[in-house]
Amino acid sequence: MAWNDPLGTRPPRIKVQVKRDQSAVNAAVLRSFMALLGDNDVGIFVSTGGFTRDAEEEARTQQSRQVTLINLERLFELWIEHIEKLDEETRDLFPLKPIYFLAPEG
Repeated sequence: MAWNDPLGTRPPRIKVQVKRDQSAVNAAVLRSFMALLGDNDVGIFVSTGGFTRDAEEEARTQQSRQVTLINLERLFELWIEHIEKLDEETRDLFPLKPIYFLAPEG
């Protein structure tokens, strides 16, 4: 859980669930997570195995719960986009090195 302020007194609370698994998260698992979200909470669900179509549809059509789904590809994109803003100790937790290669034009 995370908050926007150091004391956790201002909404929204940010609740995160992470699944490190080969299989995709389905709508039933996502609903279990969303049941833990209050009215002013924001949910972030990270799954290295991705999400089934029904889970993606469930998140997209939510009226009362704000949920962001992050698969492994998106996690890497976010890491690369924000890595320079992190201190060295935090970057060392997830050491990625860029690899460059030549590709045909086109």
